[in-house]
Amino acid sequence: MPLSQERLATAKSSYTTRAVPLEMIATLINGEVRPAPGDLVLARVEKLGQHTRLELGTGRKAPLFIGDEIIVSYGHRYAPDQFEAQVPDSLEPCHLVAAGGIAAAMLSRHSKKKMPTRITPLGLLGNSNGRVINLSDWSLSPTDTTQPLPLTLASVGTAMNAGKTTSAAYLIRGLVNAGLKVGAAKLTGTGAGGDVWLMRDAGASVVYDFTNAGYASTHQLSVEELEDITRVLTGHLQAAGVDIIVLEVADGLYQEETAALLESETFRNIVDGVMFCAGDAMGAAMGVEWLQRRQLPVFAISGALTASPLACREAERAGDLPILDLARLSSERIYSEIEQWLGVQTSDGAKVLQ
Repeated sequence: MPLSQERLATAKSSYTTRAVPLEMIATLINGEVRPAPGDLVLARVEKLGQHTRLELGTGRKAPLFIGDEIIVSYGHRYAPDQFEAQVPDSLEPCHLVAAGGIAAAMLSRHSKKKMPTRITPLGLLGNSNGRVINLSDWSLSPTDTTQPLPLTLASVGTAMNAGKTTSAAYLIRGLVNAGLKVGAAKLTGTGAGGDVWLMRDAGASVVYDFTNAGYASTHQLSVEELEDITRVLTGHLQAAGVDIIVLEVADGLYQEETAALLESETFRNIVDGVMFCAGDAMGAAMGVEWLQRRQLPVFAISGALTASPLACREAERAGDLPILDLARLSSERIYSEIEQWLGVQTSDGAKVLQ
């Protein structure tokens, strides 16, 4: 059925759908349809739960009211501290499982979280030809270059809330303080803007996430799709003329998609150095061992444990890697230290740090 621009303009449009111009939406498709990850959906808020605000494309977190119409994207979710959820096989009532705008049916939740906000899908959003609009329709195209990437660092960790994003942001700040033009990207996770905004606020000139590659979330993606995201986002950062790239991989080493990406040939070829984030010394030691067994060049430990001097001392006794707190990460000296730690050991064996 036709969908007016006036109705669309009054709906709250989420972060995950920000790449899709509203003027490209012309129809509402309902009935016997099976939604797919990345499909845009117009939904009505029925009952407020865990998420009482929706992050808009601008980053503003708009309060939700019962009866609001929202534009979100279907997607699976994997979040041990919030929800596990999957895309349903019909337009049945489901849930808003992420503030960035993810519609899915909850499978499980953390015991300290409320039930998710309940929504009723009113129909998939389509173009003037009645074809369902998917985030992949607006993804960045692969770049065509044979030039080597600039020095590329990655922040990975033991689990959610290990301090990966904060450590990456302070690393970005230190690199900016050293006079470098920094590009950043979040390769995996669930669509939400908080990490992107933090990296921008830290001083990164260009920041992307997997939604720019056409995915609302990366849960249940194949390793080939994860590798494509990595190549596309780093390629566009390179095209932007950055001096150095900082990547973040969500969740922990035992999460399926995280492990698959870190073990992939593409990740090994692209990433020159890994900063491992953990909440305690044992997690740090085990994580570093996991990465080193896979021949990934770990150059430092950081994350939540650096808030505790005692935890830092334990981590120092567990290995011989430097422990980087936020002050050291944000220092202009961090780049020269990374040069020293990595030397000329790079993903292709030929890149020389400059």
